[in-house]
Parts: sequence; structure tokens; C-alpha cells
Amino acid sequence: MTKSASAIASLPSLFSTESGLANHLTEAFLAVRKETERRAAPLSAEDQLVQSMPDASPTKWHRAHTTWFFEQFLLVEHSAGYKPYHPDYAFLFNSYYVSAGPRHARARRGDLTRPSADEVTAYRRYVDAAVVRFLHEADDEKLAEISPLMEVGLNHEQQHQELMFTDILHAFAQNPICPAYDPSWRFPAASGPGERWIEINEGIHSIGHAGDSFHFDNEKPVHRALVGPVRLARNLVTNAEWIAFMADGGYTMPTLWLMDGFAAATAEQWQAPGHWREIEGQWHIMTLAGLQPVDPAAPVCHVSYYEADAFARWRGKHLPTEMEWEVAARAGVLGDAFGLVWQWTRSAYSSYPGYRATEGALGEYNGKFMVNQLVLRGSSLATPDGHSRVTYRNFFYPHHRWQFTGLRLADYAS
Repeated sequence: MTKSASAIASLPSLFSTESGLANHLTEAFLAVRKETERRAAPLSAEDQLVQSMPDASPTKWHRAHTTWFFEQFLLVEHSAGYKPYHPDYAFLFNSYYVSAGPRHARARRGDLTRPSADEVTAYRRYVDAAVVRFLHEADDEKLAEISPLMEVGLNHEQQHQELMFTDILHAFAQNPICPAYDPSWRFPAASGPGERWIEINEGIHSIGHAGDSFHFDNEKPVHRALVGPVRLARNLVTNAEWIAFMADGGYTMPTLWLMDGFAAATAEQWQAPGHWREIEGQWHIMTLAGLQPVDPAAPVCHVSYYEADAFARWRGKHLPTEMEWEVAARAGVLGDAFGLVWQWTRSAYSSYPGYRATEGALGEYNGKFMVNQLVLRGSSLATPDGHSRVTYRNFFYPHHRWQFTGLRLADYAS
């Protein structure tokens, strides 16, 4: 499956005030919006409504929410005379922006049989046309003012594009006939074998995003951190390695697990990674192409932090910290750091020293989630083009495993 929307990669230049800024903004905006619709295109109206668990959202809701974002934060606040498409949509499609007003409960998004998928399409077209018109009517001063907001909005929509894949995959995995999103989809090939372990000597390194190119506020400020000595695995943990962990009783060995992790594994009856099922003695995995045999050479995915941590203990290793991962990735020595699976780190998701959230409602985007979650680094096969960088900090709760999440190991032995 190909990915597009690469126009976002050129967005750092949006801070200029050259005469072509309106065209540049328009091109990037329409490219990202088109990618959302491309990802939704194979789905029926019924597919777009389903919400298979409270942590997931219907495709229709993702399409509407990303539209509301531009309507609320760009058009309503900056486009004089703009008339919102529908008075109820701000309530229906706000996610967690308390500053922007009340919202429909997250766990009940699948109850929204109305508006229909077709009406959401009409909503997207209405807002798209209004945004393009606004961009071409605004003067250079206004364009320079709203360019950072446009960047946030486009990157925000790319995050939801990834969620569209993971959420519909989870929904299809609950369906007994195992439908395929795209029968031609294949898991991207991992890189070839290389040096097994990468040495990082002890040293002080700069961590965080430097410069003016796009980044979220949780990637700043740049700060200094002591890293190493440590060895990081060049390669990701594979399905074959995970099957060995399972065969050795890894899921039933309490000494390997954090207490909360073993409680979760027991309560949820985990015996294998998410979306795995055993059929006639052979392991299969639910994919975007439907149910497929597990490829032993592929990186393991759909594992929680609890599982990743238990596997590392079983191997006598650890998970890397996010600082160790960033230093190694910046040096270009990690295999498949991007594009296959997000990689769990053992770093708690918290603020960097000197962190300040963005002012206003957009300040709710990252900072208020900095508790009880763990950082993942890299990107996954579902991540859109142009949405990966060394300093990107993804974060999920330790029991989550419906994302394309995997791991690489770290070793502190001399």
C-alpha cells in the first residue's frame, strides 16, 4: 500500500512570507485532506460507523473531527463572516479540547448514526472550499500568522490518518469473517541483517527538536542528557523470537511481569500479541489484508508495553530509554527505526526540562496527557509520509496494543 501527502514535508518553509505562500499552503492542505479520503475510500458506510472499543473511533468520526479542527481553530477564529456548516457539529466532533466547549462522550462515538458518511463528505467539501478561499483572500501578514496553525492542523490530520488504519483493523479483527481492508496489502519488508548490537559510549547529548522546522510542543526544549554506556539492538524483535517467548511460557511466568502487567494479561487472557489467533496449530495474524499466516521474520507488532517489558526481562535485557533511542537514531545506526512499528521505550511520558505548553486551546494538545503513559519512538507502516522525525514522541498507556507497536532491546551489561 502506497502512502502520499508528502507535500507536508515541505511545510517548514511556510514561515516565509513570499508571494507563493497561499499556493503552498493550499497545496499542502489539499494533499493531506486527499490522503484522508484515500484511506477511507475502501470502507462502506457501515464500516465507517463501527467503534469496536472505547479507545478507537469510527472512520467517519475521524474524517469529521479533523474537519472540525480546521473549522474551529482556523475559520471561526480567523475568517471574518464564516458560517459553520452545522450548529451541532462542534459538540459532536470536538475530541478533548475543553477550552473549545462541551463534547460528545468519546466511548459513544459509534452511536452517531447521523450525520451519515455522505453528509460528512459534504461537510469536508464545505470546509475545504472555505479554507482554500480564505487562504487566497488573506494578505501576507495574515498568512504568516496562521501558517503555524495550518502546520499543526495538517500534522494533526496525519495522526488521525494513522488512527484510521489501526482503528478499522481492530474493528475488522472483531468480525468473524475477517474482512480485508485491502487484499493487496503486505507488511513492509524489514531491513537485511547487520551488526546485532550498537554501542553507545557514555556521553552528554542534546535531546529534543532544534530549529524552526515543524515539531509538536512536547519535543521542546532542547536539553542535555547523560546517555550510555549502553548497547542497543540494531534490529527489531521478530515474530520468531516472540513465538519462542510464548513457547517458554512467557505469558504465564509472573516473575517476568510488572504486577499491573500480569494482572492485565491475566484479566484479558493474553496468550499472544494482539490480532494473533491459532488455527490448527499455526499462528495467524489479522492484517489490513485480512487474516494471514504469521511471518516469522517480520517484526512483532501489536504488543503492549507490559508485554514488551516482560519479553525484555525474559531475554535478560531491557527496553531502551527514549534518550538512548534518539541518540542512536540520530546517528543512523538503527535498523528499521521508521516505517514498520513504533518502538516502546521505558521512558515515562513527561515534560522536558523547561517545557511550556502552547498558549490557548491548542495547549491541550499534548501537555495535559503527561502522566501514566509511556513514550514510543520511530513510526509505523501506518504513519503517513512526511510525519516522521527523530525527535517525535508518541505516547500510549502501557496496556494499549491495537497500534502497530513493537520493540527493540537494550543491554547494559559490560
